Parts: sequence; structure tokens; C-alpha cells
Amino acid sequence: MKRTLIASALFAATAFAQAAPANDTTIVLVHGAFADGSSWDKVIPILQAKGYKVVAVQNPLSSLADDVAATQRVVDAQTGKVVLVGHSWGGTVITEAGTSDKIKALVYVAAFAPSEGEATGNLGKDYAVPPGIATLQADAGGYLWLPADSVAKNFAQDVPAATARLIAATQGPIAAKAFSDTTTVAAWKNKANYYIVASKDRMIAPELEQAFAKKINAVTTTLPTGHVPMVSQPAKVAEVIIAAAQR
Repeated sequence: MKRTLIASALFAATAFAQAAPANDTTIVLVHGAFADGSSWDKVIPILQAKGYKVVAVQNPLSSLADDVAATQRVVDAQTGKVVLVGHSWGGTVITEAGTSDKIKALVYVAAFAPSEGEATGNLGKDYAVPPGIATLQADAGGYLWLPADSVAKNFAQDVPAATARLIAATQGPIAAKAFSDTTTVAAWKNKANYYIVASKDRMIAPELEQAFAKKINAVTTTLPTGHVPMVSQPAKVAEVIIAAAQR
């Protein structure tokens, strides 16, 4: 009986030790333009089921500096290591915000990955204008938004129609001037990097995404999705994030 109890205790201790790395790592998810933190709602439960703490940043989308500040507040609040994940415009945000020693890896999901001194609005100048970008509308305050039909055709063309309508209804308009804000650092230069290329993206040219992935020397995964692979292929996106967390 005594040996059985000792064996059980050792087994439990080993299991705890194996689970500890996940519990010590927080996944911080940074949404892009025309979205909010709920854009990660299919990925979050998968990560939580693996034992990770997950926090989705709510970007104000008013400027690069404001979004960086919102992201850094979340990172600073964590006690362990952080995997910082950015979608689309969120890639620019994590590039500027991801310099903390807490951050063990950056994950770019169909995202911009600028170098220091670059503005997001200039990054695709050598590529054809993506179909979705051509449909952007501006309100009186200078914030850009996507019409519902463009969300369905260009932003989230590979999700159920009801989901596309929800994305359109909850989208976060972004200040047009944010795309002129320039980065001052490139966090990817000193971090482990992962990149998910969305090969059917109609908001960022897939060829540009491939160029970003090559530039930052990222572990690259290509998914046959539109601009929101975390919605259309959440399990695949979660796999990449978990790989970054487990490195």
C-alpha cells in the first residue's frame, strides 16, 4: 500500500510538472482593423482547454500608439511568459509592442510585419490593391469601415453567412490616420516568429504575406483561407500558437 501511494504521488508530481509550462504561459491575442477581441472566440476555448491563460486585447483602433499602449498594458499584467499573437493590423501592433523580455514568441496571422520606420499604409505599394481594400468607406470622423457585402465577399468569404453578418455588425472602424503611423522598433528581430499565410486573402495580398514571413524568418504555415483563418480554421491557427508556446 505504501509503495502504491508513493508511486501515485510521483505520477501526480510528474503530471503537474508536464502541465506547468502551459499554465506559466499566457497567450495574448491582438485583433486587427474592422474587428474586436471577439474575433478570437473560436480559438480561445481551444487554447484554454490546453491549459493556457488567454487574454484578448481590445484595441481602440484610434492610432498605432493607442493600440500599442493597450497591448502593452495586457502584457505587463502577466506574471509568466507571453506569446503575442497579431491578426492583420494587429501584426503592426505586436511589431511595435512586442519588445518585452516576457515575450517568448510572436505569431502573425495574415498580418502586417513592418520594419522599423515603416507605415502600414505603405507596405503593399508594390502589390495590386486587394479587392477588400478597394471597398473601404470613411465616416465623417475619418474612421474606415467595411460594408457588410464586402465583409462577406472579401473579409470573411469562407465562413457561414450568419457569421459574416455578425462580423460586419461588430466590426471596429479604424482611424485612417493609423495607417500612416510609423513603427519605431521591429520586435520580430529579436523574437522567435511564426507566420500564418492566408492563401485566399482578399484584404492583404497573399504574396505580401509570404514576403513578410520570409523577411522575419518565421516558421510559416499556409492555410487555404480568407483573411480570418482564426474564424474559418481555428484549430489550425491554435496549433501554430501552441507550437509557439511550447518552444
